[in-house]
Amino acid sequence: MSLDWAAFTPAPATAGGLLIGAAAVLLMAGAGRIAGISGMLGGLLPPQRDSLWRVAFLLGLCASPWVYQLGAALPAVTVDAGTPRLIVAGLLVGIGTRFASGCTSGHGVCGLSRGSRRSFAATAFFMAAGFATVYAVRHLAGG
Repeated sequence: MSLDWAAFTPAPATAGGLLIGAAAVLLMAGAGRIAGISGMLGGLLPPQRDSLWRVAFLLGLCASPWVYQLGAALPAVTVDAGTPRLIVAGLLVGIGTRFASGCTSGHGVCGLSRGSRRSFAATAFFMAAGFATVYAVRHLAGG
């Protein structure tokens, strides 16, 4: 294994992690809510009476690239997958979050920090599925 030094960005990655953690702590301390994005989005369909905080958090999430762009150029994004593969991937992620009763942000960030065994198991499965998928696509499918 070799490290791609051009893509190795520990400072921005650390800053991003700290911001995600701070957002999760502020949402828990301020509203008593878990920062699980799938749960927030799911709570809007159909809208519940406490939807304002969900909308505000999701709008802030969507606005973050524009805020980032005020201080630095946005990184170039290259997607090597076609539309059908992206649709299948999105559906699989959605199905997985339903089976796991949450997503990586809810389980991986908030659940693990609270010591939840269920979140530990869900995060382990998320990671194992990701590793298996990358292995299959790169080594078995010739991608």
